[in-house]
Amino acid sequence: MQKYALSMVILGVLGLSGCQTTPMTAQVATSHLQPAAQRGEAQARPNQIDFQKIKQTQQRPVIALVLGSGGARGYAHIGVLEVLEQAGIQPDFIVGTSAGSIVGSLYASGKPAIELRNIALTMRPNDVRDIKLAKKGFFDGKKVEDYVNLQVDQTPLEAMKIPMFVVATALKEGKKVVFNYGNTGQAVRASVSIPSMFIPTVIQGKEYVDGGLVSPVPVDVARDLGADIVIAVDILAQPIHTETSNVWGLFNQNINIMQQHLAHEELKHADVVIQPDLREKGHIFDVRGRELTMQAGIEAAQLKLMEISQAYQKHDYARGHRIPQFVVKDHYSQ
Repeated sequence: MQKYALSMVILGVLGLSGCQTTPMTAQVATSHLQPAAQRGEAQARPNQIDFQKIKQTQQRPVIALVLGSGGARGYAHIGVLEVLEQAGIQPDFIVGTSAGSIVGSLYASGKPAIELRNIALTMRPNDVRDIKLAKKGFFDGKKVEDYVNLQVDQTPLEAMKIPMFVVATALKEGKKVVFNYGNTGQAVRASVSIPSMFIPTVIQGKEYVDGGLVSPVPVDVARDLGADIVIAVDILAQPIHTETSNVWGLFNQNINIMQQHLAHEELKHADVVIQPDLREKGHIFDVRGRELTMQAGIEAAQLKLMEISQAYQKHDYARGHRIPQFVVKDHYSQ
């Protein structure tokens, strides 16, 4: 039982550390600003990017992509990105929490979705797994930090090609914090640190844990940053599909119910919600399992292309502004 629980923790949080991209500039809006950070540490700074200027100068709506938490189901984010990329939908910024912060950061660094797929399929458990028994958890998370930084070529958050905002939870205050500056891997490490499993990530002397505790699908962060259109990807486990016949299942169910409630409120503020048909899957490190999860993301995203087009139409404020009419590509259905 202990071996099973341990493997499921690894699968649930780290089974997804394969994805990637390149840099540009992302500063984060958050009401919980941190004191001057040590050089290289992740920070939550006031957002310095004028998204409204982009809207005015380019005569188009500002698009935000929100990637939610969901552990190993995060592979589905890659499938969603493949469809959006093929359709020519490019977000002006990305907000990610937990699993979504991993995929989002790698994509924001500049790599195309097909490269994320390749990284996901070749990632090994030991690339991100570091067991360290301690009073506050049994996973250290340093390997997650190092892996993410390796994949983004050590690019800090403020230098991402697509502005990236990473959501985490300040443990003492229980408040949402949005990192947008400094050490990308460290911010992601904080965002995926499930309490009691991962040792909290210490940044500037403060402890941070999983962003999914306070904002499993951080739509409100995207709205606060000035997004006109928010495309949210919800990969949370559905409580009805969760096994509750053992202690681990009951623990899972408690988390699932809490996150479903929080996500329900935020998703009301999204323009388009993509929800891949996902169930809890064992053996997620099996390559076939990863492929199936990515395929679920592809299928869910292509069903929402027309809805995205309609969201664009609501913001057709510029004369002659072309509204994209997305067409499902044949190879997605193969």
